[in-house]
Amino acid sequence: MKATMKELYEGERPYEKCLAYGAGALSDTELLAVMMRTGTVGETACELAGRILNVPGYQGLTGFGRIPLERLLKLKGVGKVKAVQLKCAAELAGRMAKADAGERLCFRNPDTIADYLMEELRYEEQEQLIVLFLDTRNRLLKEKLMFKGTVNASLVSPREIFLEALEVHAVYIVLVHNHPSGDPSPSQEDIHMTKRIYQSGELLGIRLVDHVIIGDRRYCSMREQKLLPEAWKEKDSR
Repeated sequence: MKATMKELYEGERPYEKCLAYGAGALSDTELLAVMMRTGTVGETACELAGRILNVPGYQGLTGFGRIPLERLLKLKGVGKVKAVQLKCAAELAGRMAKADAGERLCFRNPDTIADYLMEELRYEEQEQLIVLFLDTRNRLLKEKLMFKGTVNASLVSPREIFLEALEVHAVYIVLVHNHPSGDPSPSQEDIHMTKRIYQSGELLGIRLVDHVIIGDRRYCSMREQKLLPEAWKEKDSR
């Protein structure tokens, strides 16, 4: 029979290690073990945590954040309670990282936008439309998932987007959505939807500054590709 957490040498137990040296001294495995609190029959919490962090196809912390609930439930020693704890811990960690990044970043740069949402969107099997609401200095006021499914002009409502923008006193907005195919090239529907939202914003004095499409480790900025209506107007005026 393998040792339980209590039977481990005191200096090797994550709780005592955290109290003595701080959470930063704990390994990824030890941090996960603390969150789970207990192991299973014949397996310490640390050993179980190590097994979870090495699930094929989901290795490491980045993989852990993507493990589906159904996959966790199939692991020996992980019941419903532990699976929910783990998914909530991963979600909280992701939200904390995004909140911290959002306070420091300038969202006028498409590289920044892509980096901010790439890992969240590149694995999604359905299209999602997220709107970033920005202040006069292009800092993030709020982000909101506005639509999930087939993102096209007939289904996405500019009214809902700009009601949200007015509520948070946004000056600019950025559209971000993913292509599950992995190819971020904009479709004609993407271009048409962008035009509708841009024109609605111009009437309200809320500028659409970019529409960034996320693929698999790639992205397309409509502003960089001169596909925003403001570029079309410049072309027409020549």
